[in-house]
Amino acid sequence: MELAIAKPTKTESMWYIHVFFTVICVLMIIPFVLVIAVSLSSENSLIQFGYRFIPKELSFEAYRIVLKSPEIWLKSYGVTIGITIIGTVLSLLLTTLTAYPMSRRDFRYHRPLTFYIFFTMLFNGGTIPFYILMTQYLHLKNSILALIIPLLMNPFNIIIMKSYLDKISMEIIESAKIDGSSELRIFYRIILPLSTPALATLGLFISFAYWNDWFNALLFIDDNKYVPLQLLLVRILSQIEFLANSPLAEAASKLQFANFPTLSVRMAMALVAGGPMMIMFPFFQKYFVKGITVGSLKS
Repeated sequence: MELAIAKPTKTESMWYIHVFFTVICVLMIIPFVLVIAVSLSSENSLIQFGYRFIPKELSFEAYRIVLKSPEIWLKSYGVTIGITIIGTVLSLLLTTLTAYPMSRRDFRYHRPLTFYIFFTMLFNGGTIPFYILMTQYLHLKNSILALIIPLLMNPFNIIIMKSYLDKISMEIIESAKIDGSSELRIFYRIILPLSTPALATLGLFISFAYWNDWFNALLFIDDNKYVPLQLLLVRILSQIEFLANSPLAEAASKLQFANFPTLSVRMAMALVAGGPMMIMFPFFQKYFVKGITVGSLKS
């Protein structure tokens, strides 16, 4: 006599899936909650009791210190927001303009062009030639363009966009040609509207790259008026490390840094620097969920 094994119903399967992803979401939220809790804790409680999800002693001292000179943060915020908006728009435009001919099978050189773009993902010129090019030939030292140009064209983003444009039917393009549309008109009136999910997804990745970039600023920016937010954060953290580990502790105490809340200030600065991007992400969620499937590459 055979025993029938009961298979889970569709409702039960969905319940298991929901529970699984709920656990994943909770595990992802826990570090953010801990960062917020540490930033609101006093330095003494952190030293005595360690990191806690519920602050042992509530304190806003870290935020008071971080926002003590708001003009510095506002200036860096302005630089970062400017390069993020301009860089993201230009990068999306150039990425799509490059990926579109690569996706057109009636373009004679679409395969060599694809290989050329892919090849740059494997090899690059190195940091020193890059620095010489930007400073000696392009003369972009201490320039906003030095923060925008290096991230404009990412070969991985181009390949991702190409894979999405490959899915657009050629019949749509051919019918537009029959109606007398030019290639430029087809691109702006047909291709771009159909590519909204991919543009939103790549736009999110690109904006994160610009927002979090500090290495290019470290290489090319010496003028304080062009210092972006992340480089300012790196500089402050370096100074905190120096003050915390300096053998000149007595001199540091005279400068009122003996009780400087280094642990909580780090977390407060992380929230101040990363908060806007966390707020912006939910607005792109509906496009991101659909556009993330462009990762299924095809050549």
